Amino acid sequence: MAVSISAVVLLAIIVFVLIRGGSVRLGPALACAAFGFFLASTGAAPTITSGISNVAEWISTLG
Repeated sequence: MAVSISAVVLLAIIVFVLIRGGSVRLGPALACAAFGFFLASTGAAPTITSGISNVAEWISTLG
């Protein structure tokens, strides 16, 4: 749970910086957010969550 909240905060900061910097416009950013929202309700969500958790665990063992 803590990993997913941290990932959401990190990704929100990245999106905010990209929008403010002019690299990404608001429309495409909203389309990507909607895609992620709907992707979370598909059968692929557990696999993606597991993969992200594995990567986070791997990164934590490096330090």
